[in-house]
Amino acid sequence: MNSDSKLIAALLIAVLMGAVDATIVILALPTITVALKAPLSVSIWIILIYLLVIAVGTTQLGRLGDLLTRKRIFNSGLAVFTIGSALCGASSTIVELIAFRAIQAFGAAMIQSNSGAIVADNFPPNKRGRVFGYTSVGYNAGAMLGIVLGGIITTFIGWRYIFYINVPIGIFALHFAMKYIKKGERVQNRLDIPGTATLGLALILIAYGAVDITSNGLDFFNEILFIAGALVIVVFVYIETRVPKPLLPMRIFKSRILSFSIFAAFFQSLGFLAVVFIIIMYLQGIRGLSPFYSSLLLLPGYVVGSILGPQFGKLTDMMGSRIPATLGLVIMGISILIYSTMNLSSSLYIVLVGSFFTGIGSSMFYPANNSAVMANSPRDLYGLSSGFLRTMSNIGMLGSFVLAISIASVSVSRAVAYEVFAGVGKLLGNVSAKFMVGIHASLYISLSIIVIAAILSLSRGKEVRRDHPQPVPEKKN
Repeated sequence: MNSDSKLIAALLIAVLMGAVDATIVILALPTITVALKAPLSVSIWIILIYLLVIAVGTTQLGRLGDLLTRKRIFNSGLAVFTIGSALCGASSTIVELIAFRAIQAFGAAMIQSNSGAIVADNFPPNKRGRVFGYTSVGYNAGAMLGIVLGGIITTFIGWRYIFYINVPIGIFALHFAMKYIKKGERVQNRLDIPGTATLGLALILIAYGAVDITSNGLDFFNEILFIAGALVIVVFVYIETRVPKPLLPMRIFKSRILSFSIFAAFFQSLGFLAVVFIIIMYLQGIRGLSPFYSSLLLLPGYVVGSILGPQFGKLTDMMGSRIPATLGLVIMGISILIYSTMNLSSSLYIVLVGSFFTGIGSSMFYPANNSAVMANSPRDLYGLSSGFLRTMSNIGMLGSFVLAISIASVSVSRAVAYEVFAGVGKLLGNVSAKFMVGIHASLYISLSIIVIAAILSLSRGKEVRRDHPQPVPEKKN
């Protein structure tokens, strides 16, 4: 194994761990709820706090990588994530576990926001697609693998080991990262503390309001949260026009390819992860499968995607990102149409076929789209572009959870929707038929979102790869 291979291995393991832990708690949630004597409405925050901290944290940690070098922040992220994992496993109360999950998520945010920039720093443009193909295995398979591992480890070992397992893996990845990631150059930059604070506050208000809707429906409290979040966004935009080094320089949107690629990633995450949640709810709530066997039906497609990701990454290096990324989204749309043929008694082979198409589509989209972002980012904005890409994807992931639960709760009560999602409730009789209507509606909404992502991907334009994109000159006042 040469130094490049070891570097790729370190990146793959790091991003895989972060993606796995976004969902690994899902199948362990009922066990944790009972073990720590917590209500499900509280324990659900074990999942949500992780997604929320990553969504907020990646907004600025990419820039911190510019200032202190990506290697230093990435490696620190591995250390924080590993320590946070050990603390999660040792938690004695639900409050401790939620707090330690926030620490773990902060480490994951440090990793995710700098991984793309590290690839750009360490590999030439004609090899980045292949490397992004490997790292996309981490993002692509990680979320689904987390669900499977959560079921296996909880069933056969114990829920605490879904966190303890990260400790030796994290130490192993940190060893390779410290040895083989190039130090890189520092970029003269500043942190945008006011911008980070206001954007973080806005995301927290909006996310908390959205989650509250899934628990209580639309009411005065969450309406106020949304209004407050929107007002804070206005304040954020005003601040960004006044600070010397804004968190989100408007010049990043001057590149059509760069901006369209980032928003394609957001809509793909928002639309497609909701599909995964809904299919699991169908298998558990209507077909009566255990959480463990439900996840196994989705696993083969993700295995296929993990194998094909590096190969499609090479294709991206040869022909650019536009066609592979767009075709990948189209194939994901086909998989949603396949899932939409499910009914109360349909063959479970439909899920296997849909998952197979999912694996192919995602293995085309992720490496191509990630490569497009970094290939077309100004060199002085590598860290910011990488962080913003992960931020938008993670906001989409959080939104997908809200979307899935909200649509499901239209046809059944929210309490039942939560129980089905967690794998502790099964629907019977007419309730199953009503829930099936909700499932079909959610799939069609998700398909519409994927279509938006595909349109953005196709409209990004033809890219011209350069060895090192030159900084876009800032507009002088």
